[in-house]
Amino acid sequence: METLQERDERYMRMALDEARQAAEAGEVPVGAVVVTPRGAVVGRGHNLTEQLGDVTAHAEMLAITSAANTLGGKYLPECTLYVTVEPCTMCAGAIGWSQLGRVVYGASDAKRGYAVVTARSPFHPKATVTAGVLADECSALMRDFFSRRR
Repeated sequence: METLQERDERYMRMALDEARQAAEAGEVPVGAVVVTPRGAVVGRGHNLTEQLGDVTAHAEMLAITSAANTLGGKYLPECTLYVTVEPCTMCAGAIGWSQLGRVVYGASDAKRGYAVVTARSPFHPKATVTAGVLADECSALMRDFFSRRR
């Protein structure tokens, strides 16, 4: 039987794959997947802000939209969002409005993460948050991306 930590790491690796796709396309390497309680991936995305010329085309936003379309509804209370980097305030707002039941992220974002700006959680009151899953790998991907660009 898979432990919660093993499950979190498995889906975070999928989010990391999405982030790598973003990096290969010259996008900031953030990836996200939305998963049902039964383990079905119903949404996925990676940053496409450069490609689409759209500042709202963050990985989380695209994964949430994909999941809502797949499931046929705007609320995702039973689902978990896995994202490689702490969501920004825009994405945190969308996470809250979609009523995602759980948020799991890898690397913290000390400059633009929601925790820097928000005193209280922007997520649904019943949502749980798990931080730091594969944080070293998630951080390394971001660090490497930005060091290559400088």
